[in-house]
Amino acid sequence: MNIDISIVILCYKAEKGVPQFARDVIKSISEITSSWEVILVGNYDKDSDDITPLIIREMGQNNSQIKAVTLVKKGMMGWDARSGFRECNGNTIALVDGDGQMSSEDIKRVYLKLIDEELDIVKTFRIVRGDGLIRKINSEIYNVIFRILFPGFNVRDVNSKPKIFTRELYDKLALRSDDWFLDAEIMIKARRYKCKLGEIPTVFTEAKGRQSFVKAKHIIEFIRNLFIARWQEFFVKE
Repeated sequence: MNIDISIVILCYKAEKGVPQFARDVIKSISEITSSWEVILVGNYDKDSDDITPLIIREMGQNNSQIKAVTLVKKGMMGWDARSGFRECNGNTIALVDGDGQMSSEDIKRVYLKLIDEELDIVKTFRIVRGDGLIRKINSEIYNVIFRILFPGFNVRDVNSKPKIFTRELYDKLALRSDDWFLDAEIMIKARRYKCKLGEIPTVFTEAKGRQSFVKAKHIIEFIRNLFIARWQEFFVKE
């Protein structure tokens, strides 16, 4: 199966917002290729009343280019993303959150940059953030720490999505994170493999209808994991 792009959309508790965002993504990517697939990841907590799995299963039944992944959760964002990646058949793989905080057009933009400039990985960086001053400050601190610990790889915004990478790079990454550290793991390993990186600006809007799932304890966890990952770099032999 030869598919230009697989798009993994993380839909945890996005519920009724998923169909419109997915339609927007499909409309945008269809302007440049008909060879695409969308993987909707609607994993759910056991005994949850989240209706997202029902919504995305129906979407998958109505369109052969849409796959629904609906598993009982055994981890956080990283686990969800990896469960979606396993269903991908594309020559390129994109990852985006399905809450509508990022423009559906960003998928097309990162894909075109990846292809046109023959890069290994392309991502966005947020020039406007609608999620509040505290989140912005926390993000700035996190990104500064990342650049200090992992110099020589000019990443403006580690956690920003969408991210898109080639199938060849994905196979090398051997991603393991089950938690919120997945974005950083991708960037750390891309640096390790001396990947050709591209970034484009984006506008990050306020989440509507739900609060962020990233809490203060997760920020501390991010930073702790960065130091652990840097220590582990000394023992990596490539």
